[in-house]
Amino acid sequence: MKIAKDSVVRFHYTVSEVGKEPLESSKDREPLAILVGHGNIIPGLENAMIDREAGESFGVDVAAADAYGERRDNMTQRVPKKHFGNQKLEPGQQVVLQTNFGPRAVTIEKIGMSVVDVDLNHPMAGKDLHFDIEVVDVREAMPEEIEHGHVHGDGGHHH
Repeated sequence: MKIAKDSVVRFHYTVSEVGKEPLESSKDREPLAILVGHGNIIPGLENAMIDREAGESFGVDVAAADAYGERRDNMTQRVPKKHFGNQKLEPGQQVVLQTNFGPRAVTIEKIGMSVVDVDLNHPMAGKDLHFDIEVVDVREAMPEEIEHGHVHGDGGHHH
């Protein structure tokens, strides 16, 4: 079965900046499961998966614009320190902050007595990325998954 819109794909990935060492890989854990065509992953990677099949491995370069977007200046925000709980904070550290729009990866810039300045750019914004993908399996999505816009069960979302 070829990957198409509304396919559920489980895959392993390794991501690196083009020409650099890998930043992250799923090889030592469960494969990632996504519902294709519903914005579950960055567009450049999703597009590269179309028409691939289970067992296939491939590499793809994704320009920043099709990955996490360009880096934007003036994306610094002051956040009350209490929002970080008891985490030990250091400049340059990446943390996930719970926001009104859901969890968001931010980078710590400066730590004051009661406030923390964070950079809201995604840590990989402005970077051209290379992905090595290994498609583990492909199946048709269940109607409920399509309705909810994400995978349920194995490797997916549990309600």
